[in-house]
Amino acid sequence: MNVLFVIDPLPGLKAWKDSSVAMMRGLAARGHTFSFATMPDLYVLEGRVRVAATAMQLVDDPDWSGHAWWQQSAQADDCLLADFDAVLMRKDPPFDMEYFHATHLFDHARAQGARVFNSGEAMRNHPEKLSIIEFPQYTTPTLVSRDMARLRAFHAQHGDVIVKPLDGMGGSGVFRLLPDDPNLGAILEALTQLGSQSIMAQRYIPAIVQGDKRILIIDGVPVPYALARMPMAGETRANLAAGGRGVAQPLSTRDLELAHAVGERLAPRGLLLIGLDVIGDCITEINVTSPTCFVEITEQTGVDVAGRFVEALERAVSA
Repeated sequence: MNVLFVIDPLPGLKAWKDSSVAMMRGLAARGHTFSFATMPDLYVLEGRVRVAATAMQLVDDPDWSGHAWWQQSAQADDCLLADFDAVLMRKDPPFDMEYFHATHLFDHARAQGARVFNSGEAMRNHPEKLSIIEFPQYTTPTLVSRDMARLRAFHAQHGDVIVKPLDGMGGSGVFRLLPDDPNLGAILEALTQLGSQSIMAQRYIPAIVQGDKRILIIDGVPVPYALARMPMAGETRANLAAGGRGVAQPLSTRDLELAHAVGERLAPRGLLLIGLDVIGDCITEINVTSPTCFVEITEQTGVDVAGRFVEALERAVSA
């Protein structure tokens, strides 16, 4: 296969832990080639979706903590997205308007023969916070609203509540509101931008002290280990970007139930890779843009997550 990564600028990646780089290593190990492009490299000319793509190779025995782990094979080449066997959308959120527009370009490219994973339509139709609404039986009590009175009533009912923006990532903008919290009004006003923007409120799940589990689902099948992200002492958020510590652990019976329920329903919609977030017995998010934690799970368990993904990609391309 010849695979295109649509990705953030390579010099900014932490190659030693980056899941996209793990995918590249998995592809190279199976003899595949790949190129990269950033979002500004996508364009449309005379109705055809094109890209300025740069072929690349991994350096032999590199220092993965440095910046010299890759090299360009040539200068950027203008070509059709459909010229590649597979296109992997691995640009990190935020899911802003440029990201939204890119999903439409991917849809047009798909109609022209391109194979995009995850598909543009699937990413657009499954926002990572709101997608849990489809699985209310597996979630903690949840409210999505911009109405201040409704948010206050939810907090009064449940007492201990997490509030967060719908388009955040890495734990940004996440607050825990305790009973009689003196900052309740200020936090709700700030997050909703004075009632002009909807947010999510969820009843606090005490099991967060046991970790916020990232479960990877590849082609509908869960990887047998999750990465439980443990919050730092005194911190509500368990995200690795917020200082959380990742500990791999086998999936529990409940984890498997949740993962199979989500994978069996969502994989047929064009979601080859899903990052399911679970606290205790509850789904809190369904990540579909650029799910991570490949490297941490592989290093701690020996399960070749990237290899499993590449095998699934091979099957999808040949189908």
